[in-house]
Amino acid sequence: MSCVFCAIAAGEAPAIRIHEDDSYLAILDIRPFTRGHTLVIPKNHTVDLDDTPPETLAGMIALGQRIAQAAKATELADATNIGINDGRAAFQTVFHIHLHVLPRRNGDKLSVAKGMLVRRDPDREGTARILRDALARTDTSS
Repeated sequence: MSCVFCAIAAGEAPAIRIHEDDSYLAILDIRPFTRGHTLVIPKNHTVDLDDTPPETLAGMIALGQRIAQAAKATELADATNIGINDGRAAFQTVFHIHLHVLPRRNGDKLSVAKGMLVRRDPDREGTARILRDALARTDTSS
């Protein structure tokens, strides 16, 4: 199965490039949520967070931060949302890891975080215990 982001990185598929270096490519999203919605893509193919080395993620975040700062220096953004959709249940549709940088304007109507304002975990301590235990198992198996 071919990967559209690998094809874009190889110059075999079209994209509007914002930045390119030896390791990363930043392109405008073809179906943007906001004007300037940019995707930061490592050139080496990995699928998701489980598959991607921490150094690659760090590079993606660093480039995403630069793009966010640049957007906020223009009329495109007063703020930004930055995120990774990790897996199908998290709305990942292209299975090549990528970082979304969404420029935001005061008063825009995009409601990426709307549900976060009213959600409450009825058992925060239980949830914390599950995550601490899983993290401890991960740390000992590495």
